Amino acid sequence: MTAWTCPFCNQNATLTEPNISIKQHHFNNENKYGDKMIASVIIVCPNENCQEYSLRVTLNEAFPDSRGAWQAGNMENSWQLIPSSVAKVFPGYVPQAVLSDYKEACLVRDLSPKASATLSRRCLQGIIRDYWQVSKPTLFNEIEAIKDKVDPLTWEAIDAVRHIGNIGAHMEKDINLIIDVDPREAGLLIGLIEMLIKDWYVVRHEREEQLKAIVKLSDDKKQAKSQGNP
Repeated sequence: MTAWTCPFCNQNATLTEPNISIKQHHFNNENKYGDKMIASVIIVCPNENCQEYSLRVTLNEAFPDSRGAWQAGNMENSWQLIPSSVAKVFPGYVPQAVLSDYKEACLVRDLSPKASATLSRRCLQGIIRDYWQVSKPTLFNEIEAIKDKVDPLTWEAIDAVRHIGNIGAHMEKDINLIIDVDPREAGLLIGLIEMLIKDWYVVRHEREEQLKAIVKLSDDKKQAKSQGNP
């Protein structure tokens, strides 16, 4: 059994064998790169109200095991085909500019991880400016301005997004120096963006809604009392 979050309904689920289909195809055909393996992974959401399927394809190195059967080795590339990105669904009260950059960062995560990291950096700046009402000449200054407003580990992670996003946003002084970002690393930055949206926007909204409900309940009781109702 595997823990999983559906990209369509955003519900957490536990996957069992009937929900997952994995097929592998080994090929060589005298190509100049040698033995390769294509793997397709199809997952069907077990939520009865959803039951959408996702499809992901990976290209891997291939090697024979002790029995001569071909096995998948190191992954060389991957494609998220259905849905086209791993973006989660967030409520409409999250600023559209933030959601737009977030969705685009998810969309190009595998195709161009460096561009995805740059978009995560831009998304982070939009969140800081909107949520904390901070606007400084640079993102570095804006992150410094909220240092005393968030816990130290969160702040370090936020500053890390800036550093990694800079790899895509700015050319190195030595143009022959190439510092790459891989899809897994780009995914970590996207994960932080998702965490900040939940911790800051969603939690704040839910807190406000709960407090409003309590105030309304009190007002209703006062009105009932003034009308002589028990």
